[in-house]
Formats: sequence, C-alpha cells, structure tokens
Amino acid sequence: MALQLGLLDRSRKTISKEGYVEVPVTGPLPGLEARLQEAPDFYDKNPELADLLADSISRVERVLLPKGWSILGKVIIVKVDPEIEDLVGRIGEALLDMYPRCSTVLLDRGIEGKLREPDRKVIAGSAETETVHREDGVVFKLDPRRVMFSPGNLRERMRMGSLGGGETVVDMFAGIGYFTLPMAVHSRPNRIVAIEINPIAYGYLVENVRLNHVEDIVQPILGDCAVATPKGIADRALMGYVGTTDQYLDAGIAALRPGGVLHYHQTVPEKLYPRRLEEDLAEAGERAGRSVKIERCARVKKYSPGILHAVVDARVE
Repeated sequence: MALQLGLLDRSRKTISKEGYVEVPVTGPLPGLEARLQEAPDFYDKNPELADLLADSISRVERVLLPKGWSILGKVIIVKVDPEIEDLVGRIGEALLDMYPRCSTVLLDRGIEGKLREPDRKVIAGSAETETVHREDGVVFKLDPRRVMFSPGNLRERMRMGSLGGGETVVDMFAGIGYFTLPMAVHSRPNRIVAIEINPIAYGYLVENVRLNHVEDIVQPILGDCAVATPKGIADRALMGYVGTTDQYLDAGIAALRPGGVLHYHQTVPEKLYPRRLEEDLAEAGERAGRSVKIERCARVKKYSPGILHAVVDARVE
C-alpha cells in the first residue's frame, strides 16, 4: 500500500524485528497506525542530479535543472527548461546513472491534439522505448514515446479500481486502459465498453486487456466517442480526458441509465473550481432534460500554473 500511494520512504531499509516488519513511510496510511521508528537503517544516499553534473554546468544552469521526473517501466521521462535544452544529453546520461535498471530517457515537451500524442524524443540510452509498467496489480504495456500515461493520476486510477463492481461501464476516453484496467482487474464489472480514437493507444488497449486476462469484461472499440458511445446502457460513464471534455458531456449523459454515475474530468482555473465544472454539468443536464446531482468534486493534480485537473462525480436521473 505504501508503494502504491507513493508514501514508501526509499531512504530507509525495511527491517525484520522480533516477529514483525518495520516498513518505512513518509506519512500516515489510510486505516493504519504509523509509529516513530526507533532505530532506522538508512541506505547510502544516491547522488543528486546536480551533484552528478556539478563539474560540467554553471551555477545558473544548476538552478534550472529538473527537480523531478517519472519512470514508466524501464523508461525515464523528464521535462527540461528550454533555457538548458542543450544539456539534455548530459541530463539523460546522469539519470541513467541514477537508475541503472532503466534503459532509456525521454525528453517530454507535452501532449498534443485530439489523439493525445506525446511530443517526446530519446535523449539517452536505448532507442527501444516500448516497456511494461506495473502498478497496483495491473500491467500496462505501452510505448511512452507514442502514447500518453500520467503517473500523477495514480490515486484516481486506484479509486477506479474500487468502483463499478457488477455494473455496465462505458469508458469514453480509454487510452491504453488507464481506468478500464484497474476497474476490470479489481472490481470486476459485468462489462466495460472501452472507446479509444488513437489507433496506437487502441492497439495497446487490446493487448493490455489480454495481458490482464479481462477479455470477458472489456470490449475495446476503436472510434470517436462523440459518435461511438452507446446510449442508455451504462450504470457508470468515465470521461477521463481534459481540455475539451465539456464538448462530450451530451454523449456521456446519454450513455447513462437513470441513476447512473458520470465521472467528469476537466481542467479548470483554480479560482473557478469547482463552480465552472458544476455549471458544465448543470447545462448538459438541462439540454438532455435530466436532473444532475453533484456527489463529489476532487482535485486530481496540478495541471499547470493556476490550472487544476479536477474530477466531478455526478448522479444523472
């Protein structure tokens, strides 16, 4: 659980002592009691990125170095300030030194277009970027150079894994199975209709359904959810997309049976959260002649300065 929630303290070793195990954590875990460790055993500290590059960069460049990155399987993904993009090769090699189990480093310049295509290139290591990422008991095979995957959405993926049991679910923006797979593996709905418009992501979706042995639950569909979303069949509809998600709300509401639940993801200025999202749903409900009751609003992550990625759960009658 500590690893899944990002609360495992990797600076300390797990210790077996007098018939029990001390697992080091950085914060409290849901439903469990955390205690102060009396005699922690620390790993030798890994060098910092700035330390590895100290002899070859200026003080100004050191300040601009990336403070964080993500790891998917054996691939490291890093954003670099444009002012020091001439250093990307050295940054990539230093990251590979820090993570010997990884084989490739990708420079990330963001996600583009309706197909959610990453703008990424190899800056160090192997040119082979296909990998397998394991998370919370789910296997995701993907090529992060060609399809998106957001590590920052981990808690929302885990939450989806606790919902939908025995239901009919429509996932309108399925991707490689970000929400479909945790739900299928852990909650076992009767059926998930998983729609994806990007042919490359769809190919990985089909393969991941097989790798996770949920072929009896998940029905992948290649198509635009604006037209491919079935009407009136779902107990739950997932709208795990941001930017223009409001343009698909009519299709999301139409997919639901009376009493069904809609999970509406969208980006929103912090000062307008959650009002603008609630207004989006109220207007869509009015267009459909259906009542919409907000059950939950939550921040998924920081999307950009002043902008949130948020999700609203709403029951539609």
